[in-house]
Amino acid sequence: MRSIPAARSLPLCALILSVPPAFAEEGDQSAIIVTASPIVEEAATRIQKTPGGVDIVAAQTFENKVAVSLRDALAFSPGVYTQPRFGQEVRISIRGSGLSRGYHMRGLTLLQDGIPINSADDNGDFQELDPQLFQHLEVYRGANALRYGGSTLGGAINAVTPTGRSAPGLEMRIDGGSFDTQRGKIAYGHADDRADVYVAVAGDRSDSDRAHGDRKALRFNANVGVKLSDRVETRFYASAQTIRQHLAGALTEQDALSNPAKGNFTGDQARNIDSLRLQNRTSVDLGNGALSFGLFYNAKSLHHPIYQVIDQKSEDRGLFAGLDLAGHIAGMPVELSLGSQARFGDVQARQFVNLAGRRGAITANAQQRAQTINSYGEVRIAPVADLWLIGGGLYSHGDRRIANRFAPARSGTADFDAFAPKFGLLYQPAQTLQFYANYSRSIEMPGFGELSQTPAGGAPGFTPVGLQKAWTAEIGTRGQLGVARWDVSLYHADIRGEMLQYSVVAGTIPAATFNADRTRHQGLEAGLDLALAPWASLRQVYQYSDFRFRADAQFGSNRLPVVPQHFYRAELKLGTERLNLTPAIEWTPQGAWVDYANTKRVGSYALLNLGAQAQLRDGVTLFLDARNLTARRAIGDIGAVVRYSGQAAFYPVERRAFYAGVRARF
Repeated sequence: MRSIPAARSLPLCALILSVPPAFAEEGDQSAIIVTASPIVEEAATRIQKTPGGVDIVAAQTFENKVAVSLRDALAFSPGVYTQPRFGQEVRISIRGSGLSRGYHMRGLTLLQDGIPINSADDNGDFQELDPQLFQHLEVYRGANALRYGGSTLGGAINAVTPTGRSAPGLEMRIDGGSFDTQRGKIAYGHADDRADVYVAVAGDRSDSDRAHGDRKALRFNANVGVKLSDRVETRFYASAQTIRQHLAGALTEQDALSNPAKGNFTGDQARNIDSLRLQNRTSVDLGNGALSFGLFYNAKSLHHPIYQVIDQKSEDRGLFAGLDLAGHIAGMPVELSLGSQARFGDVQARQFVNLAGRRGAITANAQQRAQTINSYGEVRIAPVADLWLIGGGLYSHGDRRIANRFAPARSGTADFDAFAPKFGLLYQPAQTLQFYANYSRSIEMPGFGELSQTPAGGAPGFTPVGLQKAWTAEIGTRGQLGVARWDVSLYHADIRGEMLQYSVVAGTIPAATFNADRTRHQGLEAGLDLALAPWASLRQVYQYSDFRFRADAQFGSNRLPVVPQHFYRAELKLGTERLNLTPAIEWTPQGAWVDYANTKRVGSYALLNLGAQAQLRDGVTLFLDARNLTARRAIGDIGAVVRYSGQAAFYPVERRAFYAGVRARF
């Protein structure tokens, strides 16, 4: 691994660690809380200061569901498009991020406690995040993820773990139901004046609503915090997971609609993950700001029988530092944020002939090395009361190297350097009302999934793919007035080089990736909660997504496939906190396109769900989670193709299911 690019981040890290308290005093802030659930004060403050689409999802909003994936946890987060495929296999996209990626995840930065779990090439596996282990989730859409080193079109999702201070005592949970689903969790937190500890273990298994989609997983999560002084705290985190997931695969449209329980047994396809994450964060209270820095190490083993058996062992390590200061200059409130995040990774990537899920003859062997270094800075100033002007940017360096030992001629390297500026304003005329606007650039580097492709009849090897770049304009508002609480954003992104995939030959050769010339993503992200009565409340999210080519030589102004134009969810809560019913609906009034040629569109659908909760006594709660009560058959997700000709590219919506559970805290 070369040392020069890594050294580029060291001056900024050194600057962050050495900057003295530059401002005289902390700026005054007016609280604005725009979610119905309790949230961490620090996270609420970050929401308040962000001139763009952000959201905090407290665990209380999904604790009465069998939340097996981020799809269940983020169902009511404005702008987050989540669709299940089977089991824990879901699609997660924000503003069309990773739009046509039909596997793993791209275009989003996933973090745990502010530390990335994405690999150094920025690809990730969302299956490693189990919602039942987290205190809350923070969603930063688009360039609003600047402070987390997020530079992509989609932004970042940060999962925050409880600590011994925020969740003291013993917590137990067990739930299950249809398809022989069984889940359990036990957690304990303790704190004293100098230290705290939190430990959680969770396990789950299910036969799945589709054949050959069964899964099982065991997860461990722990952290220990030590107060070194009144102003300094260091916290150590450890998490480990073992995940076994059979892959039911895509179906033809006829099978998806007439036999949604069908699965694909060819090759005994699966995604088996064993991973370990260790991280440390030290925080220093500077009086007029805060300094944080730390290290992390991630190790993962992936055994992935699909068209071939993919066998990968990877290690990622990195360091980060961040500085926030607040004060006054010339009588004006001013805030400064600086940060840098460096990730370095090595992957031993091998492939074998798939012999019913077992390794046959070797077909690929490559050593992949990546580094991604993101450094950011942002200044916020209030020239007049209630109006903040924001300016900043993120510089990103990426290095990707593929040493192809199986086919040396197909080795290669790629280096990327780009700057992504951001400008914004935030106006708060009242304590519970904000308006905002921003204009920003996003950049997304290809990962090894894009740079190592398999040509027809050949061996995997280096394939040049360029940067994806976009300029995005966004305006919006959030706040609360009377019975209404809202979060609404309009965005318009002009993209060059969007990384798109399509299936070359379904089931045999993996999707190919190419850089489109010009595309446009624009839309509306809206959340509206209404307190209709002391015993009735309604929460809703709506997305309008207009994604299309722009004067493309082959596809003209066709719409991009996969994500429908309109998508709506609503949940009505009837009753009290001790006893309530929550009927809910999910509605797609017009289905998405299947192909880039726009020759095939799937149908519309509406799903009816029902939840219920009964608090037996303080700390003990029973709940019911019933899904797709009318047993509706429809297409939930799609694998994009160039031109539809009957391919197996469809994933049915969840089948009717009933789950129940009990939660207890002592």
